[in-house]
Amino acid sequence: MGIFEGSLMDFLSSNLYLRINLFSKARQRKSQLNQKNRTHDYTQLVNGSDYIFEPIDRELKGYMTGQGKGIKPGDYILLSEGSGFSRYQIEVIDYYSNPPDMWIGLLKQV
Repeated sequence: MGIFEGSLMDFLSSNLYLRINLFSKARQRKSQLNQKNRTHDYTQLVNGSDYIFEPIDRELKGYMTGQGKGIKPGDYILLSEGSGFSRYQIEVIDYYSNPPDMWIGLLKQV
């Protein structure tokens, strides 16, 4: 196995672990939703280079990988969509260990 293939496998394995871990954190979400929710504006950023949004469930939900500190379940994310924007609420989020401000989350459109 080459260096690239090993790195790719490590990345995919890590990404899968984070997605599975998202669901195990769903129980923690209820107490965190009672806190004040903030809105994080990603409309000036570019999908595919500044962040990655993968739509699921007929685009009503999606997985997003991005960077930013202090983002928590219940917060809102604004993403560019055509000439406007879409608003999503973070259902579950998990931060990577390196870099510490990179996260993956499950979002639902609101």
